[in-house]
Parts: sequence; structure tokens; C-alpha cells
Amino acid sequence: MSTPQRRPVRTPAPAGAAAAAVAAASVESYPRIVATLIRVTGDWALAEDCAQESLAVALERWPADGVPDNPGGWLMTVARNRAIDLLRRATVERRKLHDLALLTPDDASPEPEVGQDVVDDRLRLIFTCCHPALALEARVALTLRTVCGVPTADIARLLLVSESTMTRRLTRARTRIAQAGIPYRVPSGPALTERLPGVLAVLYLLFTRGYVADGEPAFADEAVRLARLLARLMPDQSEVAALLALFLFQHSRRDARRDAAGNLLTLERQDRDRWDRAAIAEGLAALDRVRHDGPYAWQARIAACHATAASADDTDWPTIARAYDTLADLRPSPVIALNRAVAHGYAYGPAAGLVVLDAARARGGLDGYPLTVAVEADLVAQQGDRLRAAGLFREAAAAAGSTAERRALLERADDLAR
Repeated sequence: MSTPQRRPVRTPAPAGAAAAAVAAASVESYPRIVATLIRVTGDWALAEDCAQESLAVALERWPADGVPDNPGGWLMTVARNRAIDLLRRATVERRKLHDLALLTPDDASPEPEVGQDVVDDRLRLIFTCCHPALALEARVALTLRTVCGVPTADIARLLLVSESTMTRRLTRARTRIAQAGIPYRVPSGPALTERLPGVLAVLYLLFTRGYVADGEPAFADEAVRLARLLARLMPDQSEVAALLALFLFQHSRRDARRDAAGNLLTLERQDRDRWDRAAIAEGLAALDRVRHDGPYAWQARIAACHATAASADDTDWPTIARAYDTLADLRPSPVIALNRAVAHGYAYGPAAGLVVLDAARARGGLDGYPLTVAVEADLVAQQGDRLRAAGLFREAAAAAGSTAERRALLERADDLAR
């Protein structure tokens, strides 16, 4: 007779250490569990509920039982067993129960490797959440809730709606997926080429909402995490690597963007010793994997010029100006037009920048945009007309969309007036 294997004895963990272990495991495990259960059951609410319950059980048990050797496998087992129990009670067809029973039944089982179904499930989940049949706001909310595990109340706060409104939006999005028969898969061939930009646009929006002056940093953090995941799961997609590089270069400055009083600091006034050099190195490695010149690749190259300059004076503005020239042809927008004027001003002199700005204004799209006046003010200040520049900065501050931006613009005006 074979001797039955004894389960390993684990040392109890302090409550704080157990909670930290649960938080760390949930970052990777929550979207994996949700994605796997959605694939098997087709039930979004069930998958999310079971994943959340596994985290709650871990918070209850790990302080007494100790943190398991394979936290992700442990959470998957608890979520799987809960799903089986709920499906059994609901008398759902036997096939679903059978498929669930085949999922990692032992908390000592190894973590899945990249390329296995459970990892592919997360990629399917991202593409499903970002399907073009859903409104952009719904894609963002569903991605945060399902892929990132952000609580509904937090999403509601971040998107400036009530929790009940956000709950209804998420429910409608899931219903839309079911009623429209949106497939739970990653498209291939031409369909992938069509859909990938939409996925990247959602991540870009998430990051931008976290990076703006009055933004919520959690948005930017989640966008970086998702971009890393997407780059790992789609290593051959240049624009995925480029978007990750862009995020990392921008995010590397997050701790240096404000002074001790919380005021915004422009790029040239930031303490570059506070920039995250590890993030910059990771961004450069991602940029090195880019093989095709799409819009995100050019934006990443611009960000790299800033991130690698030893000082503001060392910035390679001619290269940045040429990159914005290309971007203006690839993806024209008011923001790119403004940044192009700034780049030309620093590369070729303020008069050249004002020429580019005037041409952009003539094409329309910049009317009423407060940063248009701020860019003009900066270029005029470079020409030496300090009083006129101060007046323009005050005009821009009056129309600024955030308190932090308004304060920064008024500070520039006061400095020039003095």
C-alpha cells in the first residue's frame, strides 16, 4: 500500500503579512481566475463573485493557517470550488461542472506558464472588455472591474458617477456582451489588426486619466500593469511594446512632478534625480523591441528623448520636432499640434514655434483650449516680452480645467511679472 502524502504544515502569518500576501497574489491571480471561470461558465457575475470570495476566504484563513506555497493556485482552488457549489445549486448543465472539475484542483499545483490556456484567457478577457460594440466609458469601466479587480465603488468615484449608476453601467455592458454574442476570444489576422488599436486606446485613456494634473494615480498604475501584461502576452506586437514604453517613460516622473507643497512642476524644473531610473530602463528595453513605426512608437521616442536627457538643456529638441512632424501626419490632433509648436519653438526658436502655432489655430480645433494660450505665453516669454507673456498665462489660468493647472499657470505669470 502506498503511504498517503501529508499536507505541508504552514506557519501562521501575522494579520498584516497575510493581508499583504493576499494583496500581492490578487494582482496576478484575480484577473486569471475571473478569465478562466468566464471561459468555462460564460457567467461574468459568477466569475467575479467567486474570485472576490476567494480573496475574502484567504484574508480569513491565512493569518491562522499561514500563506500557502502557491497563493495563486490556492485562490484558484477556492474560487473553482465555490463556482462548482453555486452551479450545482442552480442545476446548471453537467458539462460546465465537468469542465470546472478539471481546473487546478490542488493548491500545490504549479502556476500556469505563459502560453497555457489560463494565460490566454486573460488576453481574451481584455479584448472582450474592449470590444467596439461597447461605449468607450463602458470599456474602461469593465476593464477596471473585470481585468484589474477594482471595486465598483472606486470606479464610480474615479469616473465621477454614483456607485448605483456604475453598477447599472457594468450590468448593461455584460448584458450587451451576452445579447450581441460578442465572442470570448482574441481575434486573428486582419481582425486583430482592426481591434488592437481599440484595446490600446482604452489603456491610453486609463493612463491619461491618471496622469493629468488632477487625475487619480490608480488609473495610471493599472494602465502600466495592463500594458506590461499585454506586452508579455503579445510580444510580437510593436505598438503594444511602444505603448508600454511610453507609459513607463511618463510614469517614471510621477514622484518629481510636484513640489513639497503639491504644486505642479514643469519638466525643466523637476529634480531628475527623483525620476525612476528602473522604469526608464524598462521603457528603453520595450522601445528596443519596436519594429514598426506607429503613432505610439513615435510618442514613445519623444518621451525617451526627455527621459534620457541629463538636463533640460541637453534635450534633443530637433529630434523631438521631427517626430512631432511625423505624428502630425500619422494622427493629427489639437494636442499633437500644440506639442509640435512647443517642440519647434525649442528646436528652432520661439518665432518658428509661433508660426507653427498660428498655422494650427488656422486649421481649427484649438479654440477655447486653455493650453493653446499657455503655449503662446511660453513662446512669447522666450522672445523676451515678459509682461505680455504674464498676461497670456493669466488668461490661460482663467480657462484652466483643473485647480493644479490653474495654480501652475498663475505661478508662471507671477514669476514673469516680477
